[in-house]
Amino acid sequence: MTDLKLSTKDPARTDADAIVLAVASADGGPRLLADALPKKVADALAALLPALGVSGKADEVLRVPAGDGLAAGVVVLTGVGAVPDTVAVEPLRRAAGAAVRALAGTGDVVLALPAEDAAQVGAVAEGALLGAYRFDRYKTSDPAPVARLTLATPVARDKDAKAAVARAQAVADGVRGARDLVNTSPRHLYPESFAEAARTAARGTKVKVTVLDEKELEAGGYGGIVGVGQGSTRPPRLVKVAYSPARAKAHYALVGKGITFDSGGLSLKPAKGMENMKDDMAGAATVLHTVLAAAALDLPVKVTGWLALAENMPGSSAQRPSDVVTMRDGTTVEVLNTDAEGRMVLGDALVAAREEKPDTIVDIATLTGAQMVALGARVGGVMGTDDARAEVVAAAEAVGEQMWPMPLPVELRESLRSTVADLSNIGDRFGGMLVAGLFLKEFVGETPWAHVDVAGPAYNEGSAYGYTPKGGTGMGLRTLLGVLEAAARR
Repeated sequence: MTDLKLSTKDPARTDADAIVLAVASADGGPRLLADALPKKVADALAALLPALGVSGKADEVLRVPAGDGLAAGVVVLTGVGAVPDTVAVEPLRRAAGAAVRALAGTGDVVLALPAEDAAQVGAVAEGALLGAYRFDRYKTSDPAPVARLTLATPVARDKDAKAAVARAQAVADGVRGARDLVNTSPRHLYPESFAEAARTAARGTKVKVTVLDEKELEAGGYGGIVGVGQGSTRPPRLVKVAYSPARAKAHYALVGKGITFDSGGLSLKPAKGMENMKDDMAGAATVLHTVLAAAALDLPVKVTGWLALAENMPGSSAQRPSDVVTMRDGTTVEVLNTDAEGRMVLGDALVAAREEKPDTIVDIATLTGAQMVALGARVGGVMGTDDARAEVVAAAEAVGEQMWPMPLPVELRESLRSTVADLSNIGDRFGGMLVAGLFLKEFVGETPWAHVDVAGPAYNEGSAYGYTPKGGTGMGLRTLLGVLEAAARR
């Protein structure tokens, strides 16, 4: 675990393996943002930028030997993009993450990035801690993350700056926890072991974990979860993760899709389509660690998380296309495609969440390939009732995650009509992300609700960038936590 501390000490005189400095891009050439350094040292470095080919664009990281006047052995130049006046928090977050990620294997690093107030301090700390991530359960050859970070700032002793770092640490812990679960092999992560991981993670915290096994799910009428999980030798679970502080200002229910591996069931996916289907539980991982982060920050908001866990396999007892199942609330659903399984487990979990009468429900899921068609690999789609959807989008913007509001067109609801049941589990192919949202809408009743589809952003198949690694990203946790923090401030 990477250690981070604040310091008012002159970063130029701080002993370290590397010192990180920001470079902004501009029409007149790159601009070094190094007010924390002595002017002579900063001017000498700035004069070298053109010859080094530095542009200052986002995600650009360059190491050069440190010259006279610096105690560190190496200078790391990290781009923050165009800076009109002061550096915004998301470019700072991303620049810190890119630099720290590139410095894997380094012992001590000084962050001399712009950090003049608590907001900037929090952004640098969060980005650096998110960038200092490595999933090392299976691969042992990669270098370890940076061991120790010193964030140089004139406000190191301020209460707000210290609080910003504490928050950054809670956020980073949560995101790392979600990433670890997503990156874990489905050989080792399945409904029962996921439930046990939730119990272990909550041990010693203010969070209570309750698990329903396959017999309890069947007895409780959770036909969606039971049906999806019945083709696997590893049966399903529904995990409730509850944080209930005294005098809570609101009650939010968070619901996460937790398909620990998705073969498609009898509606089998092509081989290429299965390669990353260990990520289909990213929603549940995000919900679990959002609840834990809320508890770590002592937020005055009651949060109940629901992890709908199943493995979608084509075993001899798997559900068939044309099967009809009865959901927790009595709704009957004709299963036309067993690969539309996420909405089935979420439907049951949404009913369970609704039964406790929360103020708002937010679900998050790697639900549809249509999300990636519509919004790409980095932008999540948000649907639901107007106010709840707006809450999520506003929180995403505040924390630096990309979410886009999407509609639920009433005319698409007709495509979910079944001739033999109340609903079919698939409808029109065009607008598939919205059709899936309309299916989920059937199970929330009158409760304010938002649905977040992160099928693309939850797993980065491309190269690492900023504070985002290849593999599980933890996308959505910062947004959900932002929703809860906004509720705490009201």
